[in-house]
Amino acid sequence: MVLSSPAPQRDPHETKRIMVGLVGRGILESRTPWMHEQEGDAQGLRLLYTLFDFTHNGWDDKDLPQLLDAVQTSGFAGLNITFPFKQAVMPLLDELSEGARAIGAVNTVVFRDGKRIGHNTDVSGFAQGFLDGLPGVALGHVLQLGCGGAGSATAHALLSTIGVQHLSLFDTDAVRVEALRYQLAATYGAERVSIVKDAVQTAGKVDGILNATPIGMAKFPGTPIDVAALQPHHWVAEIIYFPLETPLLAAARALGCRTLTGQGMAVGQAADAFGLFTGQAPDRAGMAESFAAFTAG
Repeated sequence: MVLSSPAPQRDPHETKRIMVGLVGRGILESRTPWMHEQEGDAQGLRLLYTLFDFTHNGWDDKDLPQLLDAVQTSGFAGLNITFPFKQAVMPLLDELSEGARAIGAVNTVVFRDGKRIGHNTDVSGFAQGFLDGLPGVALGHVLQLGCGGAGSATAHALLSTIGVQHLSLFDTDAVRVEALRYQLAATYGAERVSIVKDAVQTAGKVDGILNATPIGMAKFPGTPIDVAALQPHHWVAEIIYFPLETPLLAAARALGCRTLTGQGMAVGQAADAFGLFTGQAPDRAGMAESFAAFTAG
């Protein structure tokens, strides 16, 4: 890995430059830079947002510590963290917020006073997007596909703020899904969460299905479950927002299912992260408009 980012010289009278970025794989289509920079402009900030795409740059996952060292030394205010680093980044941090520690995943790192502080804005972002986008849906039994860093956040949101009565978890990684089940059971009660080995069979028994895997992104094409398992009474939600219309959502809409794109979570988590990076309150409606404008363009 080669990364050289010397701290830039600037005129002391010019607007302070705030440098932030996004770390992940397959993120070149991310709308996050646009949302942050547009909100920075609206608030009179000179905010510069950089993408650190490990796949595009040919970096190995083990280069993550070196990247964090480089951007912190260069004067960045912080980083957003996405797939596949939301859990891998945690041992590299000095402190964790209460929420990030409870969830077991970090999506925002703030550099402050020489320390790296991990936060998680995915829970609030997903919950608000869900409540706004799928009001009144049945919440008796939900199937969640994927139990990684994002899946941990959505599971907490479903069982707490959103009010799902029972959550069935499916993941191809047996260790990961059991770790999340244990965490959720300890917090919300063992009767409210279970592990399933056959997602298709379970789908026939649930009210809704949430995809918390990366399957459906341009880098990971396909669907996380056989679309033949979808039924018209299901609601189907995604956390993926590039593309906004995944094959799973397209199939669900064709059946007449109520659906939810990843836009709400994307805007919500970005707004909360903006506040952490800058110390200024974000205009959530304005950031949602920026997201929509980017998509339309």
